[in-house]
Order: sequence, then structure tokens, then C-alpha cells
Amino acid sequence: MLPDSIDPEADGAYDFVVVANRLPVDADVAEDGSPTWKRAPGGLVTALAPIMRANDGAWVGWPGKPDVTLEPFDADGMHLVPVDLSEQDVELYYEGFSNGTLWPLLHDAVVDPVFHRAWWNAYVRVNRRFAKEAAKVAAKEATVWIQDYQLLLVPTMLRALRPDLRIGFFLHIPFPPPEIFAQLPWRKQILDGLLGADLIGTQRTSDAGNIQRSVRRLTEWTTRGQVVTIGSRWTRPERHVRIAAFPISIDTTGITEVAQRPEVIERAKEIRRDLGDPDTVLLGVDRLDYTKGIRHRLKAFGELLHDGRLVVPEVTLVQVASPSRENVDSYKQLRDEVEVTVGRINGDHGSLGRAAIHYMHHSYPLEEMVALYLAADVMLVTALRDGMNLVAKEYVAARVDLDGVLVLSEFAGAADELAQALIINPHDIDGMKRAITEAIDMRPKERRRRMRSLRRRVVDNDVQQWAKNFLGTLNAGPSRTSHV
Repeated sequence: MLPDSIDPEADGAYDFVVVANRLPVDADVAEDGSPTWKRAPGGLVTALAPIMRANDGAWVGWPGKPDVTLEPFDADGMHLVPVDLSEQDVELYYEGFSNGTLWPLLHDAVVDPVFHRAWWNAYVRVNRRFAKEAAKVAAKEATVWIQDYQLLLVPTMLRALRPDLRIGFFLHIPFPPPEIFAQLPWRKQILDGLLGADLIGTQRTSDAGNIQRSVRRLTEWTTRGQVVTIGSRWTRPERHVRIAAFPISIDTTGITEVAQRPEVIERAKEIRRDLGDPDTVLLGVDRLDYTKGIRHRLKAFGELLHDGRLVVPEVTLVQVASPSRENVDSYKQLRDEVEVTVGRINGDHGSLGRAAIHYMHHSYPLEEMVALYLAADVMLVTALRDGMNLVAKEYVAARVDLDGVLVLSEFAGAADELAQALIINPHDIDGMKRAITEAIDMRPKERRRRMRSLRRRVVDNDVQQWAKNFLGTLNAGPSRTSHV
């Protein structure tokens, strides 16, 4: 499983390297052969791009299109190192093992994971490629921060190539109990790959605990508290790996600034007018993914309309469902189910020019999203399992007016921090219905009290603080400085 060794004298130039499945830009090749790019969407890019620019770091990742070969280039204040993936790599490593096997498995097997040996072999092969590129670009004793479930083997592969490096790994999605994780045929290889890091970060304390329990059950290594001890073998010295929670956050300052722009405030008013000036606007913003609980949300809303507890056009639901993994069968099926449900509810409860649900299956720029947040009286985050859910924090950051109510699933990592939201179990449809009506009927003074507390939490723990906490812990020790 390990890659070929790298010449120890061939150190790269960058003291801080991020390794992620995707580059922070969508890159392509112009007719003259030069790279073209535009800023890529996504929570990880939003979180890490400001840190990279501040530290003149290098970012290793896939440019977003198969069979595109690019040389390293500078863009958006960062040095970018593209990793080439073929169409077959994308099909087997990304759509296959990453999103057909690991994604459902790590989300507590919300849908059944699929285990194919060809997918696994491609995952090993592509992880090896990422490790080699990171080893080339990293300076001697550099800090390398590897991101997320697509690259679980890279820490150990990279350590074999460059034992001088300080290696961190952050898992952005949940990690299941060992009773679920044990289903994976390659469970030990995944854990051994992950334990090549010096520090493993998770969103929730429970996720860190699940990794520790899996290590105790499925490997020979010993654990004590947050630390796993990797015993010495041949010329390899004993190592200690810490596993701890570092809940990710957002660029609070940036979203707050956008929310205060006059044109964004006016756009929020225009959105409400376009919706027919309802008394209450409910909002859901998600990737179209089966972990987000969109079907449960629609069921609760439809029942409230059927029961007569909510009435159109006084109340309307805006559901933004960004396209996601559209080549994966389970996602195609989910889209069909959601759109059929939306059509049925609108047919039963809407009227000419007054839809019960306004459904949009595409992405929006940040300014439009913030305007939607400002237009919404109630934000519905009903994930069945979610590492964090940054949308919940974005909604809070945007509400500089201290208005609005957040209804939040207890199974989203954000629930650990945002206790003043209305916390729900999304599987409890009656409980969700009660929370929605409570949010709609909440008095202005109570809304302000809750939102003030939520904003304090999000402002005090923004993405810069998240990075500082993780990198400070990773780099703690003699001759180590924080790359923040």
C-alpha cells in the first residue's frame, strides 16, 4: 500500500501544505496552454482559502475535471499543485469508494454502503498519487494538513515518504461507532492510514471517541485518553497520535459584512415580495444529499399544511437543493423523490401564483444566499447525520438584525455549539412539526435573546479560531511554530 520513497534531499519550498481532494479553484487549460481558473464553491474552500493566502502556502488537489493535465501554478494568492485524475479514477475512487462506500458508511450507514474491490484498489492508487505530490512540495520539517475522507490513506503514505514532516488530518464528516465501521472489509488499512498523522481532528467529541474505540477493537495499537501509541518496529521509533475534536466554523466577519450591504438588504426585501409577502418564510439550504433530511422536512411541512396548522399563502417554504454527485444512482433517486414530493404538496396546497414550496435545484453566489438568510424567518436544518453543517452557522452570522429562528437537528455537529436553536430529532416528525410551529409563533423578544446568544458563539469561534486551535495543537513542541 505504501508509495515509493522520495529522495530526502529533494525537499520542496513550502512550509505549510494543504492536501485535499479538490483544489480551491476550478481549473482548466486555455487554448494557449496556460491555466484558467475560477474560485470553487464549498465549505472547505471557504474555510481554508484565507489561511492559505495569509501563509503563502501550497495546496495539493484535483482541479475538478478528469483527464486535464496542469503544471503547478499560482492563483488567488496560493500555490496550487494539481493532481491529475482520469475519468476512470473519478468513477472508481471518487464516485465509487469515496461516495459509494465511505460516505454512507461514515454517516452511520444511512443508506447501505457498497463494497467493491476495484473501488478500493483505485482509492489506494489515487491516495498514493496525492501523497507523492505532497512529499515533493513540502519543505523540510513542514506542516502538512490533510483534509477529509477521500484521503484517509495519505497520512501513513506521506509519513513513509517524508518522516520529517508534521502531519495533521481533519475529518469533516462523522465517524461511526466501531460496530458500523467494522463492516468495511479494509477497516484496518483505513485506520492504519489515518494513524500516520500526528494529530487527527474531528467535528465532535463523539466522532473522536468512535475512532479511538475502532482503533482499540480493530488494531493492535493501545490508546490512553486521546492518545494512540504506535509502537516501535525495526528502525521506526515509537510515536503518539492525538485524536480530538476541533469543530469547524465559517468566515463570520465576511458573511456579516455581506449581510450589512444595502443592496443585499434590499434584495432580501425583494425576495419576500417575489414570494407574495407571506407572513412567514421557512428556508432550507442543502446539498441534495440523503444525509440532509430533506424528505423528512418536506413530510413535516406537508403534514402541517394538511392538518391546517399552517396555511398557504401566509406561510411558504423555500428549499434550495444544490446539485450533488449526480452520476451516483442513490442521488438520482433522491432527486426524483424530492421533486415528486414537492409537486404533490404544491398540487394539494398551492394556488395560482402562490406555491407552498419554492424549490430550486441549483447553487447561488454568497450574496444571494445571505439575502435568502435575511429574508427567512425560520431556518430548517434537519440533517439525519452531519459532521457540522455550516449553513446553520452562516444563517446565524447573517442575522445581524438579531431576528430569525434556527431549527436544528441534534445529529448535526453544530448542535453541540448552537444550544439556543430549537433542537430536534428529524426522525420524530411530530416533534419537528411542534418545533416549526414554535419557531413561527415565537415572540420577538425571545427570538432576539436566542439569536444574540447564537451569534456570540459563532463570532467567538470563527474559522480563523478553528485553524489556530488545530494548527497550534499540531505544531506544539520544540522548534514548532503555528502556521496561522
